[in-house]
Amino acid sequence: MSTNSELIASAIRVTNLKKSVETQEGELTILKGINMDVKQGESVAILGPSGSGKSTLLGLLAALDTPTEGEIMLDGVGLSNLNEEQKAALRKQKVSFIFQSFMLVDTLTALENVMLPAELAGVNDAKTKAEQMLERVGLGHRLTHLPKQLSGGEQQRVAIARAFICEPKVLFADEPTGNLDSANGDKIADMLFALNQESDTTLVLVTHDLHLAKRCARQLTMDSGVLTETTESQAANEQDTTGQAVAAEAV
Repeated sequence: MSTNSELIASAIRVTNLKKSVETQEGELTILKGINMDVKQGESVAILGPSGSGKSTLLGLLAALDTPTEGEIMLDGVGLSNLNEEQKAALRKQKVSFIFQSFMLVDTLTALENVMLPAELAGVNDAKTKAEQMLERVGLGHRLTHLPKQLSGGEQQRVAIARAFICEPKVLFADEPTGNLDSANGDKIADMLFALNQESDTTLVLVTHDLHLAKRCARQLTMDSGVLTETTESQAANEQDTTGQAVAAEAV
C-alpha cells in the first residue's frame, strides 16, 4: 500500500485507467488499463500515432474529462472523489495547459491574455507578473498587441507565459510546437524546458516530434490505447511514421 508521502512525491499516479465511449458501431475503448507514475519536477513525453489515445489521456490527467474506470492522483489528490466544481478549483490551483492551437482570447491583448488566469486565481499584482513573464519570453515590446497581430511563434510564447504565470505544479502540453516551423519550434522548446526547470514544474507533453520528446527525462509510447516506456526501436518507428506523414502531406 502507498503511503501519503509516496503519493505526494508523485505529481501524477495513474492506476488501471480506462476510457470508453459509445459510437454508432457500439462501445469504443480508447484507453486500456493505463498505469503510470510521474515524479514531481519530472519531464515526460508521450509519443504515438494519431488516434492512439494520447490527447484523451492528457485530458483525463488534467481533469478535463472523466475516465470510465481507474484512478488518477494529481499532486496527491484523487480526481474520482471530486465533483466538477472541485476539479475546476484544482486545475486553477495546480495545473496549466498549453494547446497546439494556442487558444488565446482574440479580443484580449498579449498582456491581458497572460493576466487572465492570474486574475482568476486571485494572484496579487497580476499585471506586473504578466509583464515580467512576457519579458521573460521576449515579448516585452508586444504587450498591447492582439493575437492576430502576432506571429505563430509569438502567440505560442504568449501561451507559455500564460501557462507559467500561476506557477503550476503540473504543466500539460498538447503538441506545443506542432503548428510552428522548425526554427520557431526549437525556440519554443528551449523556453518551455528552461521555465520548467527553473520552476520545478512537472511537464507532461504529447508530441509527434521525436527530437522534442528526447529532451524529456522519459519517453512513453501510446499504441492502440496501451501505454509503455519507449524503446529505441519504438522511437525509430515513431520517427519513420512521422516522416512518412510529413512526406504524404507535402505531396
